[in-house]
Amino acid sequence: MDPRYSAQVILLCDLCQKAALQSHCELCHVNLCIVCVGEHLSDSSKRHKIVPYKHRTSPNYPKCPNHTQKHWELYCEKCDIPLCSTCIASDKHHGHKLTDVLQNPSFIQEILNKDLKELEKRIYPSYEEISLDLNSEKVNLDKHYEKLTTAVTKQGEDWHREINIIVNKQKSEIDEMKTKHLAALNKQEKEIKHIMSDVKESILDLKKILDSNDVSLTSAYKSRNAEFRSLPPKVNVSLPSFSPHQINTEQLHQMFGSLSALSITTEENGYIMKTPEAVSCPPVKPLLDEPELITIIDTGYKYLYSVTCLSDEEIWTRGDDKVMKLYNLQGKLLKSIQTKSGNWLRDIAVTRSGDLVYTDPATRTVNIVKNKQIQEVIRLQGWAPYNVCSTSSGDLLVTMVRDDKQSKVVRYSGSTEKQTIQLDSEGKPLYSSNTRAKYIRENRNLDICVADNGAGAVVVVNQAGKLRFRYTGHPSTMTKGPFHPAGITTDSQSHILTADCKNCIHILDQDGQFLRYIDNCNLQYPCGLCVDTRDKLFVAEYISGKVKKIQYM
Repeated sequence: MDPRYSAQVILLCDLCQKAALQSHCELCHVNLCIVCVGEHLSDSSKRHKIVPYKHRTSPNYPKCPNHTQKHWELYCEKCDIPLCSTCIASDKHHGHKLTDVLQNPSFIQEILNKDLKELEKRIYPSYEEISLDLNSEKVNLDKHYEKLTTAVTKQGEDWHREINIIVNKQKSEIDEMKTKHLAALNKQEKEIKHIMSDVKESILDLKKILDSNDVSLTSAYKSRNAEFRSLPPKVNVSLPSFSPHQINTEQLHQMFGSLSALSITTEENGYIMKTPEAVSCPPVKPLLDEPELITIIDTGYKYLYSVTCLSDEEIWTRGDDKVMKLYNLQGKLLKSIQTKSGNWLRDIAVTRSGDLVYTDPATRTVNIVKNKQIQEVIRLQGWAPYNVCSTSSGDLLVTMVRDDKQSKVVRYSGSTEKQTIQLDSEGKPLYSSNTRAKYIRENRNLDICVADNGAGAVVVVNQAGKLRFRYTGHPSTMTKGPFHPAGITTDSQSHILTADCKNCIHILDQDGQFLRYIDNCNLQYPCGLCVDTRDKLFVAEYISGKVKKIQYM
């Protein structure tokens, strides 16, 4: 650092660099002590102009960007910024290489030339390349979306063709059945008419006999009444009917096909922010004033902690032991899986491909069940994994604790760590450090939602890990005791649902605004939560060991 600018900001003479400066030569831009003024004036080849240092006229240098009332004096080459005397006094640039622009007027010209060269040779060409790429993308944009439109149109035509085939086939079947039905009736009608002809003939014969009084005719008469009295069997026809299947719009959309979301990414603080822009918004589903209990499934656990949907018809559960159980909605046990280590597990999740994931704090591992085989995916050092969820991108989000002193959320792609979320913008911990539950879910807008039981709060950060809000309960339940969130889940409307040990479930919007409770389904210490693809809620009751399926939208 220039010796004139020490930690005490003592300004020294430019010539001897020992004594404090007193004067300034405005011709030579040199600072002088009393002794060196005489030596400087001894050079008679110049018309020097000596003034007191504090009365010197500042050269026409640019203003300091941080202190607009002052001009540059030095330039910090490490930080690549100009400095005034106030900047220097802050001591932020102690030990950095500083250049005195007063002593080296050409330095500013060098900076300008350097900036110009960078702008011309590197920066502008980079923007030019991006601009060309954007133009190229715009040219290809119409082609891409035209292909999408063509694919959707073709799918529609294929569906129309198949529907027409089905309709025409059933019409043909109807015509065939009608023909058979008519033939049966015609056959019976022909038989009846033949018998009626015989009956008429018998009537005429009887009248003839009675009118003639001919004994020979009477003796030759043979009665056919018994034959005619036995009526032919009636043809009973069960008329066909058509039972149209109710159109399930949601299933119809799923069967037709789906568009992947348009994804626009930007980078913030080293983490790629993915902004999904839905091609079509999900239909708005209003919340019910009175949620309805649909069914109850008894899992047999003494204490039940977690539930997660494998499908709309099957659920995985985790209780107070080392076994995970799969049930259907009729309460039938379909499958049981024991942990590989034989230890109690902490939480379960289902991946996008339908594989079961569980955490084992004792072995510090996260494991996945594939084809009945248990594979270790993640092994931690010093940290114990607690709760887990699978994201829309196929990543795993894991809450973990270290020595009851630290906690964090880590994102994994397979076994590779991609992101750590631990501190807020002020360097303070986002989550409580105790070992109480920290259930976790990703919302539809890619926010990461943690029900931090130890902190008594739902902590929501965006996908880059920046704190969005904390929800610490609603005043209407505070009279019953503090807010203790347990399980947490999200739905198609980006609602956040969290279980409160006070036998209710809080429903929030994606920005943390309280909407309403679910407290009318005789809930008994609700713990784990999940929703299926139709937004039906499954609640794991800790005390009863039962799962309740609830319709709330």
